[in-house]
Amino acid sequence: MSDEKRGETFVMRGEVPEAAITFSTFLIGLASSALIHLGEAPNPETGKAEQDLLLARQSIELLGMLHDKTRGNLTPEEKQLFDNLLADLRLRFVEASKR
Repeated sequence: MSDEKRGETFVMRGEVPEAAITFSTFLIGLASSALIHLGEAPNPETGKAEQDLLLARQSIELLGMLHDKTRGNLTPEEKQLFDNLLADLRLRFVEASKR
């Protein structure tokens, strides 16, 4: 038997690296994208805070859809993180929309 693990578009050999992504880090990455679009964090390409409410809304809606689709399949810690991230981002969006 080979030590290869086939992914959808690539072949991984050997063990999974220590920095393997978890569902929580995946969520934080998506939330970071929303924060960048809200102008709450600098754009990594420009280093400047730039607000784009349309992209922020899309990022938050994507998280909301993922939240609905994963309901009942998360650990208590993942659920709490997800609930808190989504509530915080939605509140920040409402505040940003008022400005």
